[in-house]
Amino acid sequence: MKILLTGANGYIGRRLLPILFMQGHDVICFVRDKRRIELEDRLIDKIEFYEADLLKPEELENLPKDIDAAYYLVHSMGSSSRKFQQMEQETAENFVKAIDTTNCKHIVYLSGISNDEYLSKHLSSRKKTESILNNAKSSLTVLRAAIIIGSGGASFEIIRDIVEKLPVMVAPKWLRTKCQPIAIRNVVNYLSGIIGKEEAYGKTFDIGGPDILTYKQMLLIFAEVRGLNRYILTLPVLTPRLSSYWLHFVTSTSYKIARSLVDSMRNEVIVQNKGIEEIVPQQLITYSDAVQMAFDKIAQNEVVSSWKDALASSKINTELLEFVKVPFHGCFVDKRSSFFERDRSEVLTNIWKIGGDRGWYYWNFLWKIRGYMDKAVGGVGLRRGRRSPDQLVAGDSLDFWRVLVANKEEGRLLLFAEMKLPGEAWLEFKLSKEDGKNKITQTATFRPHGLLGRLYWYSIIVFHEFIFNGMMKSIINHQENDNLELADIN
Repeated sequence: MKILLTGANGYIGRRLLPILFMQGHDVICFVRDKRRIELEDRLIDKIEFYEADLLKPEELENLPKDIDAAYYLVHSMGSSSRKFQQMEQETAENFVKAIDTTNCKHIVYLSGISNDEYLSKHLSSRKKTESILNNAKSSLTVLRAAIIIGSGGASFEIIRDIVEKLPVMVAPKWLRTKCQPIAIRNVVNYLSGIIGKEEAYGKTFDIGGPDILTYKQMLLIFAEVRGLNRYILTLPVLTPRLSSYWLHFVTSTSYKIARSLVDSMRNEVIVQNKGIEEIVPQQLITYSDAVQMAFDKIAQNEVVSSWKDALASSKINTELLEFVKVPFHGCFVDKRSSFFERDRSEVLTNIWKIGGDRGWYYWNFLWKIRGYMDKAVGGVGLRRGRRSPDQLVAGDSLDFWRVLVANKEEGRLLLFAEMKLPGEAWLEFKLSKEDGKNKITQTATFRPHGLLGRLYWYSIIVFHEFIFNGMMKSIINHQENDNLELADIN
């Protein structure tokens, strides 16, 4: 089908887009500025874009008419409390007017579970949006979700901040409210599976995972998955405003989002409108497993949730691995880039020969020491080497790294660390063109596990300044016939 995807650069849209592409759909990404959308080059080249602002109806007049279906993944939760309801209503009304000029037969809207009589402003606005979209000529299917568990989501990152920063928590009474969290993978499966299904036309479904938990239980289970001991004391005196300030103070979220979430958390969000499981059957993921998956080797904004799961299957679609990206929420990042005049293929060859007998190009003795240290604490060390001196494929071991993506055509190599660490680490090399010049970008990413992980990062940050800078220069300059030792190249 030809599908219009609004919110293509949002939390859900970014995850849904590669799935729709792999299913063979033609996708039109509705964005305000396509330069801001973060996609792989090979995907951008095959996706059609429509640039417009839903608050400006005049920009919607040229919307393609041959659309078969559309996703409405737009919300304004981060806007001011005075305006977000009005903005959501206007955008929905403008969308309906525009979509009515097309051949669209089906609209899918991701909303929030809203079965209580008295709803927060956020949930009330979502429900109002449902009624506006229902006025369209196209059939509407509404999927109402509770908290979505996936790395990078506002709710998930708030839970993570609270659990990892506070050994003892004095929390508001809304922690006793019950909800039915759902894994991001299940949400994307529902969204991609429901499109175009006539049996879902004109219906509303609640979607949730298998567990019904209080927010307090969610925090404690999260802590258990992360191997942390946490204690929670709830106080009835914390008002919604004070609770919002509390969230804003102890987490990285904005006050506006914190207030919207706190208001919504006073409502129980438990599945009542069932039936989608018969149309899109799938195995629902438990809350604890969803948390673990969010901290797996690959971020949950990707098609593949874990390279281990994928490579264990003989049915792996290697094309999916090309959409793997490194997580960025809650991570420390060391990113360096440099233009170079050498032939691209020579630099690419140096990247593809990294590790093993060749070593890591700069201060190789420190890499060896790190390998001995890892081995001493039960890690793999450097003993695995590499399968081939000049070939790499996804799944290969590379010293104490694992190859996640090895795409020579795109000039991208992504490694995941398998040494013993208080967190997870990635190392990525990517060649690109900018203003007609060749460019190499080298990115080291570390997602810490609690306070120990943060201390670890700060303890080695000085070494990174020398090692990573020297490694990038050496990858650019190293010659095959160079008689110098790699450790001496600057």
